[in-house]
Amino acid sequence: MKTVSNKITLNLDGNAEVNVKGFIAPIEHTINNFHVEWDALANLRVAEPEKYHSTSVFQSFLPTQSVSVGECWRIQEDGVTELLQQLHPNPNLDISINASDSCGLWACLRAYNDLFADIAFRIHAEFKFEDGRFTPSQFTGHLVVDRIGEKVAFFEMYVPEGPINFDVDWNSIIDSGLCPQMELRVGTQNPVRDAEFTGDSITQEETERILIQRFYKSEQINWVPPEQALEIAQAQQKPIHVISIDGPLADEAC
Repeated sequence: MKTVSNKITLNLDGNAEVNVKGFIAPIEHTINNFHVEWDALANLRVAEPEKYHSTSVFQSFLPTQSVSVGECWRIQEDGVTELLQQLHPNPNLDISINASDSCGLWACLRAYNDLFADIAFRIHAEFKFEDGRFTPSQFTGHLVVDRIGEKVAFFEMYVPEGPINFDVDWNSIIDSGLCPQMELRVGTQNPVRDAEFTGDSITQEETERILIQRFYKSEQINWVPPEQALEIAQAQQKPIHVISIDGPLADEAC
């Protein structure tokens, strides 16, 4: 453990093992009823409800250099692939080949004190089935590192709630729906959820904003409500170009 000029270096004890629990709840609904008609989706369950992973898997989430709060880095794919295989045996991290808007694995240091470091992350991935694919909106979560013991104090990686949080391709036909739980977890409670950080932190909302801009250029646009856009257009004597979309711009659930 080392702190230099408000930057910290993080590491984990490579000799330890971490017990990870996995959860996939039955699909609640799909627009075209794929969760009933398609066996692969109807029978989607976690591959291994409980598994011990080497700490090196979680080392993949850590920066290779010293970082400060708000700084981002790429997560190494090997560790993420191994974790996702606990959910389903065929994860794919290169979702760009399926015309998805964005792919990648990014982490950000949200906060730290003398005891813990809280790393937030966002991952885009999919699972390959024999006759199709399952693409969650995103995987998000936190890795909390015990800085003194150099161990995983808490970990959660999950697909956020809907109303729609995945899309699927079954024999080149697209559908979308809601999976109420798809999650990997270490521990039962985040030890820094209510912790006080004196200056060395940013909010969860700020962290999410930093991460999403790594994926979508549309998030770099200064969006305003329609009423405000109309006022600006009238004041500047400029036309409004209206585009209608039928899905979200900020995740892969479309």
